[in-house]
Amino acid sequence: MTNNKTEESSDDVDQIQLNWLKNIYQGDRIPQLTLRAIIMGGILGSLMSISNLYTTLKVGWAFGVSITACILSFVIWNSIRLFFPKLSPMSILENNCMQSTASAAGYSTGATIGTAFGAYLLITGKHLDWTVVLAWTFLTASLGVFLAIPMKRQMINNEQLPFPTGIASAQTLRSLYNKSKDAIEQAYALVSSLIAGAIVGVLSKGDFAWQKLLHLKLPELIPFSIRFSNVSLQSFPGFGFEPSLLLIGAGMIIGLRVCFSMFFGGILLYFIAGPMLLLNTNDLEAPAKLIKWSLWTGTALMVTSGLTAFALQWKTIVRTFTSIKKTNSNSETLQAEADLAAIEVPAKWFFAGIIPLTCAMAILEYVAFSISLPLGILSVIMSFLLALVACRATGETDITPIGAMGKITQLAYALLAPSNITTNLMTASATANTAIGAADLLTDLKSGYLLGANARKQFLAQFIGVFFGTIAVVPAWYLMVPNKLALEAFNPPSTNMWKAVAEALSYGIHIVPVSARYGILIGGTIGIVLALTDHFFPKFKKYTPSAMGLGLSWVMVFANSFSFFIGALIATIWTRLKPNNAEKYIIPIASGAIAGESLACAILAIISAIAALAK
Repeated sequence: MTNNKTEESSDDVDQIQLNWLKNIYQGDRIPQLTLRAIIMGGILGSLMSISNLYTTLKVGWAFGVSITACILSFVIWNSIRLFFPKLSPMSILENNCMQSTASAAGYSTGATIGTAFGAYLLITGKHLDWTVVLAWTFLTASLGVFLAIPMKRQMINNEQLPFPTGIASAQTLRSLYNKSKDAIEQAYALVSSLIAGAIVGVLSKGDFAWQKLLHLKLPELIPFSIRFSNVSLQSFPGFGFEPSLLLIGAGMIIGLRVCFSMFFGGILLYFIAGPMLLLNTNDLEAPAKLIKWSLWTGTALMVTSGLTAFALQWKTIVRTFTSIKKTNSNSETLQAEADLAAIEVPAKWFFAGIIPLTCAMAILEYVAFSISLPLGILSVIMSFLLALVACRATGETDITPIGAMGKITQLAYALLAPSNITTNLMTASATANTAIGAADLLTDLKSGYLLGANARKQFLAQFIGVFFGTIAVVPAWYLMVPNKLALEAFNPPSTNMWKAVAEALSYGIHIVPVSARYGILIGGTIGIVLALTDHFFPKFKKYTPSAMGLGLSWVMVFANSFSFFIGALIATIWTRLKPNNAEKYIIPIASGAIAGESLACAILAIISAIAALAK
């Protein structure tokens, strides 16, 4: 399918709907919304929410859980059946329903809680009350679920937008249930890499003597000391190599262009800009402050490139609000409409959810953050409008511009509520959380549509998943990050970026060091130029650096950028030498490594926090 369905006639749309009902829909014939599917999805999604919380703090990225959950569910359930052979296999639509529960739990909650709330902790030095975080996480994730209702039928049924990850998830499930040899081998590869990632996570985190074996640092491999002025390169924070399968796996998924840009940017920072900064200062603590200085340049680069790219998507924005079409009213299509009405989520469900959620969100913003009711309601309206755009961008490109969504809200509220950093942070959080939830859930609904699922049942599975994710990720947040020092130890790239933007917009540019102001100007200009180049000269895209990669390299430490680059290099060489083998195994192996190590490290962080509290 292509994304040109908006130009097709209503007769074509009617024919698509009729064909789907007659030849694909099977939601009433085989099990779908079952207790075992919900429990399996809730458990896997809860674990993935904690995993995504860790990866968000560690590398500033969150990873989709749908394909990983599908494969794990298939393997786990069939393993259980070895001991209980009377249990029936889980149907393909049950597994798809499980995927919806897992995604709502793991992505629309775990991927967002560490940014705005983390920035609040860094700025104020204290946590928000857990009841506020719990309510906020639940309400924003639920808004994303309900906002997906009116968009699903238009973008998926009528326009047939691709939602590439949704297509990949549906194909993965088909392969598993067809007992494809490749799919089974992919499943075993994912589980094996998950175990390997967990082992590396356990071995490399901690202070036991036997764990030191994996604490290999790049400076130890250099036979001489690199010095600039009176400070050696080894004194810079994070200069080295971290043996992390999580980072290497992330690099394998993200690709060489972005990861090479991260590596190149890290070289510029640590070998050129950092030493130049030290040559012009007598501050003995300057090496330790390097990332705090450079994040202004990296943040400016990512924000300007993201907003520029968003503005250049004006055609997508226009289509979002002009693409609704009416169908003809012949007898056959009227019957199809009636049949679809019994399958699709009814409009009354949308209003029954969105009205109380909007009221609850506005009241929570007022009570917890003193955001006026009009500004609180406006934040929900902005969330709805920007979620529409984010969902369409995801459907057409598989890229959700969450960074741009949050920054647009921050810019708007810098004018509406100047010098109010809490309002700036929390309204942007509401927009970003809602948009990311809606876009991810539409991706799952695309998978269900291709498999012939009942949309109502899948919606219920998604809504139930929000409860699982909220209950899991909120306590994990407080246990993993008990205080400001624990959060600073992560050196969280995305959290630092949210903090920097909120401070600059709320307190004014004077809070930024003079040298960093030049960095903001340079980084912002580079971001705009790169976004314009990517848009107007797409043929040269593979030869130009990634704005996201360059920006991140100045927000995270060199060791992380280096590991990302190693992962991308491995995937590139593998693809060149054995393309079919690489296509088969790279995603499962990388996904397993990310899930395994992030879960292990998150659990270790929680155990360490509990042990510290016990003392």
